[in-house]
Amino acid sequence: MSAIPLGQAATLARVAARTRLVRALLGAAVVALVLGCAAVARRPQLHERVQPYVPPGSAGIVVLDLSASISSDTYSRIGDTLRRLVARGGRYGLVVYSDLAYEALPPGTPASALAPLVRYFTLPAQTAPGIAPTFPTNPWSRNFTAGTRISRGLELARTVALEDGIAHPAVVLVSDLADDPQDVKRLTSILLAYRRDRIPLRVVALNPSPDDAAFFQRLLGIGTAILPARLPGEQGYRAPGAPSAGLPSWLVALTACVAALLAAHVLWGKRLRWGVA
Repeated sequence: MSAIPLGQAATLARVAARTRLVRALLGAAVVALVLGCAAVARRPQLHERVQPYVPPGSAGIVVLDLSASISSDTYSRIGDTLRRLVARGGRYGLVVYSDLAYEALPPGTPASALAPLVRYFTLPAQTAPGIAPTFPTNPWSRNFTAGTRISRGLELARTVALEDGIAHPAVVLVSDLADDPQDVKRLTSILLAYRRDRIPLRVVALNPSPDDAAFFQRLLGIGTAILPARLPGEQGYRAPGAPSAGLPSWLVALTACVAALLAAHVLWGKRLRWGVA
């Protein structure tokens, strides 16, 4: 059988070569993206070490309530909050307050510096029958713990952030939200200053009373949520920055890229077929 000569064989050969190249490039890109998705998905630490409670890229300052209103019932919640900060890494300053406030750690201190404090807020294991364990005596219980003025802690944190020239400060208030009634006017003024200076404020509440939580929420406004501090092992609560059970945004983006490349492969990389022009 003899072949039928085709007048535009050279043109078709060039189109066929271009189609093969497009198919090869799109196929390689799809394979690379799929392998990249698989590799990153098997390394959850890439998205699990986001700093909790503060926006990404910000310098956090923790304002810790150590006033007399903080009872031993809330110590475990403080311990879990500090433990989460240490476990996720990052850098934080620390301000502690009661009716006075002082800077315990400057901004930019590695979160690991908070680790020695965790033991003061962790209930030891029971070692003898009938003897309930107690929290260790902390350095603040005798000479520092007194009344409560939340404004003192927040004011000092704001002052530190401004005087140190921190580019993106964010403050985390860890408190039971029980404040001295005489402090309300000053506290309201400080919260307005936070809004004016655009300093994000996150509140981690240590089992507050409903009245204190509602009152503080009114001061903060609707845009700021009060996050409950959890007990060790408590389920059902995930702080900001913690890994989500849903699909990470990076995985959704990579999947969309794979789908787009597959669509392009179907449109531009299909085989040449005889047909009617």
